[in-house]
Amino acid sequence: MGLFGQTKPKDPREQIREMKRKMRSEQRGIDRNINHIKREELKVKNSLKEAAKKGDKDVCKILAKEIVGSQRAVSKLYASKAQINSVIMQMESQASMVRMSKGIQASTDVMKLMNKLTKVSEISQTMQELSKEMTKAGIIEEMMDDTMAMSDDEEMEDIAEAEVEKILFELTKGQLGTDTAISTPLVEDEEVAGPAEVSSEEEEDLQSRLAALRS
Repeated sequence: MGLFGQTKPKDPREQIREMKRKMRSEQRGIDRNINHIKREELKVKNSLKEAAKKGDKDVCKILAKEIVGSQRAVSKLYASKAQINSVIMQMESQASMVRMSKGIQASTDVMKLMNKLTKVSEISQTMQELSKEMTKAGIIEEMMDDTMAMSDDEEMEDIAEAEVEKILFELTKGQLGTDTAISTPLVEDEEVAGPAEVSSEEEEDLQSRLAALRS
């Protein structure tokens, strides 16, 4: 608090440090989310293999779609993590400018990156809050609310048939599906940390999801 009850302006360098801290915290959250998705994906893969042994093609296809969705989600989260890293680097550049008494300057690059990050559902809320902080600090210009509120979850709904066929072919050793070239790579089981055992509770949850997808 300054003289006459006036609020003392925040130190730009401190503002930037706080924004970077929040960004790094989000990156750690993304890593946890990725690991969780991969563990769940491995369980679904095992269930698909079991369904293939029983000759249940419909169940196999449903599970293959779920795997494709998981892999797309992981790819999107990896891209988001890289974009956050780019923003952090821009923040460090801003901090250097402040040290040289040039002040904070608006960055169109940061604005473009933040615009993309606010559309990722897993981190949307935090990114929107950070965008507002950056706008107040003068790092970016104000973004349209409707743009910030947009979500690209709809992209996940359109699962390419070729990707599903590729998953089926590889997991069933050619018993189902076709070996077609696709852009989304398979996530190897070895990358997933933790055991792959499926508990009875998880099995019941999987069965309920299958029943919902069939209806």
